[in-house]
Amino acid sequence: MEKALVERLEAAVARLEAAVASGASLSAAPRDLGDGLDAAAAASDPAIVAYDEFVAGAVGRLTAAAEKIGGKVLDATKVLAEAFAVSKDRLVQAKQLQKPASMADAQDFFKPLNDVIAKAIAMTEGRRPDYFNHIKSVADSLTALAWVGFLGKDCGMSFPTAHVEESWQMAEFYNNKVLVEYRNKDADHVEWAKALKELYMPGLRDFVKKHYPLGPSWGPVGGAPVSQPKATAPAPKAPGAKAPPPPALPSAPLFTTEKSPKSAQPKEGMSAVFQEISSGKAVTTGLRKVTDDMKTKNRSDRSGVVSSSTAAPAAAPEKTSRAGSFSFKSGPPKLELQMGRKWVVENQVGKKNLAIDDCDARQSVYVYGCKDSVLQVNGKVNNITVDKCTKVGIVFKLLKLSIAMVLRCNASNDSLGASITSAKSSEINVMVPSGATDGDWVEHALPQQYIHSFKDGQFITSPVSHSGA
Repeated sequence: MEKALVERLEAAVARLEAAVASGASLSAAPRDLGDGLDAAAAASDPAIVAYDEFVAGAVGRLTAAAEKIGGKVLDATKVLAEAFAVSKDRLVQAKQLQKPASMADAQDFFKPLNDVIAKAIAMTEGRRPDYFNHIKSVADSLTALAWVGFLGKDCGMSFPTAHVEESWQMAEFYNNKVLVEYRNKDADHVEWAKALKELYMPGLRDFVKKHYPLGPSWGPVGGAPVSQPKATAPAPKAPGAKAPPPPALPSAPLFTTEKSPKSAQPKEGMSAVFQEISSGKAVTTGLRKVTDDMKTKNRSDRSGVVSSSTAAPAAAPEKTSRAGSFSFKSGPPKLELQMGRKWVVENQVGKKNLAIDDCDARQSVYVYGCKDSVLQVNGKVNNITVDKCTKVGIVFKLLKLSIAMVLRCNASNDSLGASITSAKSSEINVMVPSGATDGDWVEHALPQQYIHSFKDGQFITSPVSHSGA
């Protein structure tokens, strides 16, 4: 470690001498020397030293196994080793820079890691290569390194330890295929698959949990911003020369550029329902006020059914409220694969030819805020969720879990022929349009209690009905 520090100091002195020889201002020299000292101090951080030891052992074991196999397995393993090296460089640089306010401010900082991961993904594309399961395991596992992009609990991703665990679950599907295929055929492939798994679980997971449970350690407030990283060997600039434009970001970056506060990030499934209930917004906006004359105890017929003539005066001003309960703020249209696991289709309007082609059974599809569009899913996915959409058609053939959820979407008279299957559910209320062209929505409660009677050698099931005096 002392040798490395000496080498960094020598490099800083060399840059100082070059600056003097070129006639540059001496006022910049101490900054270059300070940069060398900062980088050396960051590299000698106990967490970085522990990272070097971890990578030397775990990645070294994986590389040794790959060398026995050779070919594309070795090529993919080399890309993995490069990604872990770039990840370390990001950790060292972060110690010298001020923490970015958002992911949008850190795109250039994380671009080197994005590029390496994109290189691994490119190896799986096109014609199915030899040892596809090996390469796919590597490509999917590298998303675990995105933990270095954790900027706080509101950044839109899981905490670092949880993120590593979730990312390995993606890669384990293909890694297990390698184990099954070569279990009784080739011990080298089995060793490679075991080494890959132990690199992440428990290797990287335990390292992150111990040293970076809340993400990378950033420099103090007031330091150099992330958008202007410190260069290790700056070249002299010609007078009046303009800086070149920043390189283009990957077409599908691993780190999203959008802010993701909890209030703006759409949730799926029951999480969205519970969030809406706990927030107290939009849940009751479509409910009508019940007046005394509408209450059952004050009615002469005691039937509990409110006639349309009675409800009309109260319902008239609330027509817009019902529509408002399904309203949402639209954002930029989006159709992309996030973190290799979830296809997100958002805010598409009037698009009849949306299609998802490159998908597999481990991925899910989430459609949010779309209108008057058609999405075709060409392949088998885990599940499909449609949230807050209007006049949207989904065409698919296979679902791994056979789950297609529709949340907070409007229905029309044409959809009244659909059936609803429920299990282990209670207090299910379904809103359907009335028969009138511009009629109100009518709420129906589905039974949750049933009577099972044994007659003529079989059970007959019917819902429980309650009648009052």
